[in-house]
Amino acid sequence: MSIELQMLLWSIILGLVHVALSATLGTMQRGLMWNAGARDGVPKPLTGVAGRLDRANRNFLETFPFFAAAVLAVLFAQKTDSHTALGVQLYFWARVAYLPVYAAGIPFLRTLIWVVSMAGLILVLMALF
Repeated sequence: MSIELQMLLWSIILGLVHVALSATLGTMQRGLMWNAGARDGVPKPLTGVAGRLDRANRNFLETFPFFAAAVLAVLFAQKTDSHTALGVQLYFWARVAYLPVYAAGIPFLRTLIWVVSMAGLILVLMALF
């Protein structure tokens, strides 16, 4: 299995970790009845770590479709090379680092990590030009 496909697989698993953490802490704040119910109405805002993990999850979900599409495109076009290998690893490891840094509420470092993940995505995309 290529490194690009491996990093896509691990990124899917990372996405599931995001969802699980966000849902767990959200349920702890809003209660099991809210989570199990119809969720009608406006939920109370999540605060603290739960809120940060929810925002980290949404951020991951904003970038992951582009990453997945880029990886699948370079695989389909058979355009993988050392740059795409570096790009997928930058994206994945930056997204791994992003989660605890965002949960801890560390400013600027979170943004820097996000920039690194985007640089990885751009490296993958560049192979298609």
